Amino acid sequence: MTEQNSADLQAVEQSQAGESTRQQVPVALSTSCLFPLGVPETFQTALELGYDSVEVMITHNVLSQEPHDLLDLIQKYQLPISAIHAPTLLLTQQVWGRAWNKMQMAAKMTKAVGADVVVAHPPFRWQKTYAKNFVAGVREISQLEGVKIAVENMYPWSVKGKAVEMYAPHWDPSKFDYDWMTWDFSHAAAANDDSLEAVKRIGSRLGHVHLTDGSGDKVMDEHLVPGHGSQPVAETLQYIAASDFDGVVCAEISTSKAKGTAARDEMLAETLAFARKHLAR
Repeated sequence: MTEQNSADLQAVEQSQAGESTRQQVPVALSTSCLFPLGVPETFQTALELGYDSVEVMITHNVLSQEPHDLLDLIQKYQLPISAIHAPTLLLTQQVWGRAWNKMQMAAKMTKAVGADVVVAHPPFRWQKTYAKNFVAGVREISQLEGVKIAVENMYPWSVKGKAVEMYAPHWDPSKFDYDWMTWDFSHAAAANDDSLEAVKRIGSRLGHVHLTDGSGDKVMDEHLVPGHGSQPVAETLQYIAASDFDGVVCAEISTSKAKGTAARDEMLAETLAFARKHLAR
């Protein structure tokens, strides 16, 4: 064997070794999947089904707001919290007061529980002052607290059959200079967006993923089990796995129509199996 052939073979072996040692993209379970049950039930289910971590959505439930309680659950179940979802939903507007206070407290909690990412929705259009400085304000808090604040893609609302813009500066964060974004497949379906093309467009700014699906038949946030809608979820996960993405893919499906615990867990297990298959490295 020539020296050149030997060097080429060594390069191939090193490349293959590098590929084989790349870490699998971790898969988390969101507390929203078990609503109206709480955080402890999510930890228990995540452990039983084999999820890697938990994403906690801050709600009116006091336990979801207390870092010490969350740290106790991490210790009890030996599962980390990978993301905190700030209380920026319409139903959590009263949690933690003013908009910027929500963001700052969510960032501090993320740091306190050892998570990496804050998931945040863009402002509602009536939050004019908040929206005006949103992009710069998100970056400032992110840098101050040392955590990623990943702004989530949303969608136009449907009012009497007409699409209405409810978010400012826009429901699509890829139009702005955010450092990090969360991509949600169900929201993409409601917005008639193509997730694969969007994720390619976002590139290295992709900080977090909400794994779900949607039919795209109408402006509706369905949060289906992945593979049960029209979004290119499998192809997008495969693209993510082949990239340098170092974040977390988090299951965020609706199990409200499940008839009992067994049916609910079957949906969550199917979601995890789908993720493992298409995120394989």
